[in-house]
Amino acid sequence: MNNEFRIVKNMKQFILSLDSFLINYPKSEKILKDKIKSTSYEILELILLANLKQDKLEEQQLIISKINMLDFYFEESFKKKYISEKTCIHKVQELSVITKMIYGWIKNGSKV
Repeated sequence: MNNEFRIVKNMKQFILSLDSFLINYPKSEKILKDKIKSTSYEILELILLANLKQDKLEEQQLIISKINMLDFYFEESFKKKYISEKTCIHKVQELSVITKMIYGWIKNGSKV
């Protein structure tokens, strides 16, 4: 993949990495686990959709909002001890990189 698909590439890698620790969530937390997974897929879908549109700002703002929700889900997961502090920090850092890329995308208005 070339540089213009970095956001998509990073989001795909993020999604693929989720399986390794979501498997450890208790069955009673199916909703939280499903929200993490579905929100991640929604973000990827919105990135791809926004890339096709002329006016992308609304989708880009929605992407930022959903990333903030993912951040909250990881915080909750850590508080409930479903993930370690190290895993939480790592995932939040990955989301931070993607968020910065989205803000850069908003700023310069180019394709992903």
